[in-house]
Amino acid sequence: MSKLEQPVTVSAEGGVSPSSGVASLERQTFGFPGVPFFFLWLGLLALGLWLLITEQFALGVPVVVVTSVLLGGFYIVQPNQAKVLTLFGRYVGSERRNGVYWTNPFTLRKNISLRIRNFNSERLKVNDLMGNPIEIAAVIVWRVVDTARAMFDVEDYAQFVAIQSETALRHLASQYPYDNFSEGGTSLRGNADEVAEALRRELAARLGHAGVEVLEARLSHLAYSPEIAGAMLQRQQASAIIAARQQIVQGAVGMVEMALRELNDQNIVQLDEERKAQMVSNLLVVLTSERGTQPIVNAGSLY
Repeated sequence: MSKLEQPVTVSAEGGVSPSSGVASLERQTFGFPGVPFFFLWLGLLALGLWLLITEQFALGVPVVVVTSVLLGGFYIVQPNQAKVLTLFGRYVGSERRNGVYWTNPFTLRKNISLRIRNFNSERLKVNDLMGNPIEIAAVIVWRVVDTARAMFDVEDYAQFVAIQSETALRHLASQYPYDNFSEGGTSLRGNADEVAEALRRELAARLGHAGVEVLEARLSHLAYSPEIAGAMLQRQQASAIIAARQQIVQGAVGMVEMALRELNDQNIVQLDEERKAQMVSNLLVVLTSERGTQPIVNAGSLY
């Protein structure tokens, strides 16, 4: 393993290694504290100017030239940003600490943000596990945790996040049905937390190679496609009506059973099997009907 590929553990204050387990390429760069070195640079500049004033050009000119070159080594790191340093095409390290620093003036320094970002995907039209066309979108919360991988392993890490997020979202939608009409199944609509965790895990595996950590991933839009939305709504309404009817029938049967038992226990009236069947039929009609029933009073003999 080369020196560049040796994994480095980044402190909690400086950053977090990718959650996918991909070895980090980032390492701390070498740099002097900027403020002390700035006063040293001022002293060297004053020496060069004094040599020029005293007409000691053989010494003054080289000192001024060196001072001018050293000035290019100063750089500033803003909060939640990092500097990625390369020297003649070779990665020499990253600086995450905030403040002013000085390093080799011939290094190239590129900024990379460590701030938390949101990516809101477009509404994608895909097929779920059952083949139904659905519309789905997600919000991805992410940040860069390995500046070396983000800078060198992918062409554009922000675009990489966008493309891989949409790819993972399409794959996720094909693994689950939109809705599960049977008990105990996992669906996109009925198991939001489980689906969000599955999406986050898949994104972590995909984006870890770019030095990106996924903090959260959740569905922001989920609906049937317009061409089948009406039919699926009728199916949902039918399922709800059937479930309500089942509960009504169960309650009505219990009430009829209780009524017959009370009549028999208190010896209010003696009914044969035929009359019991007729009474059960009448009570079920009354209890399960959606509209109010009109009673018929029999003033004659029961038989």
